[in-house]
Parts: sequence; structure tokens; C-alpha cells
Amino acid sequence: MNDYCAFSKDHKCLKWEDYQLTRHELEEADELCHGNWIEIQRLRDYIDKLIEILDKNKLDYPKF
Repeated sequence: MNDYCAFSKDHKCLKWEDYQLTRHELEEADELCHGNWIEIQRLRDYIDKLIEILDKNKLDYPKF
């Protein structure tokens, strides 16, 4: 696929523009998902440490 279209007045291919925009949006989404996953892992480690402290001290807490 390329940016040239013989059938349009300015020779711009609309499908190419859509492809570029979609590709850019997917790259942004991938970066956001990766950042979110890192944060989820960090929070999960924090929760595990808190649960360990509560269990060690025999304190009750709501189970999930």
C-alpha cells in the first residue's frame, strides 16, 4: 500500500491515511497498556506484602 491514488484529484489515498492513523493509534494503545500492566504488577506486589503482614500478625481482613 502506498500514498498515491490515480483516481483522486490530489492523488491522495484515503485508505493510506486511515492506515497511518490506525497504526499510530495502535502504537499509543500498546504503550498505554504496557504502562498499565507495569502499574498493576507493582500494586499486586504491594497488596501481597500487605496480606503477608496481616497474616503474620493474625489480623483479619476481607478476602477477595
